[in-house]
Amino acid sequence: TLIKFVYLTLFLLDHFIILQVETSLKLITPLASGPAEPPRNKVTVVGVGMVGMACAVSILLRELADELALVDVIEDKLKGEMMDLQHGSLFLKTPVIVADKDYSVTANSRIVVVTAGVRQQEGESRLNLVQRNVNIFKHIIPQIVKHSPNCILIVVSNPVDVLTYVTWKLSGLPKHRVIGSGTNLDSARFRYLMAERLGIHSSSFNGWILGEHGDTSVPVWSGTNVAGVSLQKLNPDMGTDKDKENWKEAHKMVVDSAYEVIRLKGYTNWAIGLSVADLTESLIKNMNRVHPVSTMVKGMYGISEEVYLSLPCVLNSTGVSSVVNMTLTGDEIGQLKKSADTLWGIQKDLKDL
Repeated sequence: TLIKFVYLTLFLLDHFIILQVETSLKLITPLASGPAEPPRNKVTVVGVGMVGMACAVSILLRELADELALVDVIEDKLKGEMMDLQHGSLFLKTPVIVADKDYSVTANSRIVVVTAGVRQQEGESRLNLVQRNVNIFKHIIPQIVKHSPNCILIVVSNPVDVLTYVTWKLSGLPKHRVIGSGTNLDSARFRYLMAERLGIHSSSFNGWILGEHGDTSVPVWSGTNVAGVSLQKLNPDMGTDKDKENWKEAHKMVVDSAYEVIRLKGYTNWAIGLSVADLTESLIKNMNRVHPVSTMVKGMYGISEEVYLSLPCVLNSTGVSSVVNMTLTGDEIGQLKKSADTLWGIQKDLKDL
């Protein structure tokens, strides 16, 4: 009975395929011969957790990719996320959405977004967390570069600045093609919080958070302005302990905001996804927009070690084409160096790089 069932199934399947082919031939008359061109704006997202999928959906909704590839080690989740996105194809402008745990699916990617990694365990040191992620990246990064040697890498996994340095070391790519999402999100949070207090839209407040994506990030109070009007000129004590208006609280809220969101919902994903899509747009569309992203800063602002920190970077189709030399105060430069020292303190003890 079982053998009969198997034969019947195979017969029906073959019959269905033949019918499909016959219908296709009746419906469509092929004109072009040979394979189609490879995708020109293929984007890969490595890791289909909350952050990875927020990046993927944000990139799809901004219509930036002509092919999206997803990679993860958890096959069921990976296939489920792929199918879920494919079922929404009618509402998207990305014709091809693929997924596989094999990195060959990522071939010919123009941009690769890396969100994979392990989370920090309770009581675990940052060095131990980074070392565990280094071991994961040793598997991921060479395979990405093997299949897409001309890609630009955007590292999102935390701690992002150290892991961007790790990625640069493991990839062998030039430094301008290895970018960390850095303080692009911190700056967005800063602009939102400051603008909300001023009663304007966040796009109308201009301000920058530089340095580490984390506790030692540097608010550039000297550069804060609305329509070119310097806020620090209106309030010389802005950002200091003497400030009666306590604007410094806005930066504290930026630093604490990720912890607060994680406390409330368990993770952060939407804002970082939107931030990464914004970076992807500048790269794909060769826009020459300035973003605070993590880049190699050795030799800048008196920093002598090979560390990745966020500075205002011009992003275009080459990656980081240049860095804007901001006019920082002595105190701000001191904070930037402190940020670099904090990261180097972790990096110098990493093994197997």
